Amino acid sequence: MKTKLFLKVFLSLLLLLAFSSCKSARPTVSKIKERGILKVGTTGDYRPLSYCEASGEYWGFGIEVAERIAEELDLEVEFIPTSWPSLSADVLAEAQLFDFAIGGITITEKRLETMDMSEGYLKNGKTILCRKEDAQKFSSLSDVDKANVRVMVNPGGLNEKFAHENLKNAQITIYNRNEEIPAMVAEGKADIMITEITEAPWYVQNDARLSAPLISAPFTHGEIGILMRRGQDDLLAQVNSIIRRMKEDGTLRSLHEKYGLVYAY
Repeated sequence: MKTKLFLKVFLSLLLLLAFSSCKSARPTVSKIKERGILKVGTTGDYRPLSYCEASGEYWGFGIEVAERIAEELDLEVEFIPTSWPSLSADVLAEAQLFDFAIGGITITEKRLETMDMSEGYLKNGKTILCRKEDAQKFSSLSDVDKANVRVMVNPGGLNEKFAHENLKNAQITIYNRNEEIPAMVAEGKADIMITEITEAPWYVQNDARLSAPLISAPFTHGEIGILMRRGQDDLLAQVNSIIRRMKEDGTLRSLHEKYGLVYAY
């Protein structure tokens, strides 16, 4: 009797584990569709890729890509604030704060060690912003790396990493609000902003005091993609498929033109 009872309990446990496993292994997209909302993490501080107005309204290149993905999946989209210092932790959080993150996120080997990233949808590279009257002073990175040059970067992302790895003499200041740094440079509170070729054109076009003299010769070369936790293979496949369709049907080229960015696909 004891043996039969043990076998019965053991089989019940196996069935319970199998059921739990099947339930947890349901495709991510199916779970999201049950919810009806695609939750998208974004910093909201990176014009023109992801910006949050005081009203709470989001706009930008990456925001429109996220909206297209939600539309293709027949979902509403909800944008959830994250930050550059907390981005990886937020993506990996056990509570899963959002389904993926978007907006100026460069595909890197380090990120791919612990997370997944989509195919690239925007070419990128490090460059500088400076005051227009100073543009002739900066024709190379070595011109930036001088003791009398004040460099400002936002914390926690690749801009800060690049500055610390490549500037050994310049005065580096970490400033928390990325979107305010261009104005700080224009006002003379800093000489240089380490930024990217996706961000610099917007500020040059919208502030006559600024220049990006090295924009055609970026210090690095990379691509921007969508960041998500591992184990969402079906969502990653869907996202990549939608990005490819956006390239094929001209949507991605139109977004590049809308935001003043060079199309490279």
